[in-house]
Amino acid sequence: MSVTVKVAEAKAHLSELLARVEAGEEVIISRGNDPIAVLSRIRKENDIDKTIAEIRAMRQMAKPVTQEEIRAWRDEGRA
Repeated sequence: MSVTVKVAEAKAHLSELLARVEAGEEVIISRGNDPIAVLSRIRKENDIDKTIAEIRAMRQMAKPVTQEEIRAWRDEGRA
């Protein structure tokens, strides 16, 4: 999830925005309607449990593939 704020708002509420980033949100800073920067959390090595949970969630959304499809991808371009 992300939120977009203008530069002046980011200056005025930086501590609040950093707390949101620490909680996992992404903050986009814009000048007018043009996005210019992104604040995002720096992953720490001890965030492995969160990373694993994110990967599992992405895998749940992926469509199943057959062994034939996997072989075709592996062999693509081989002659």
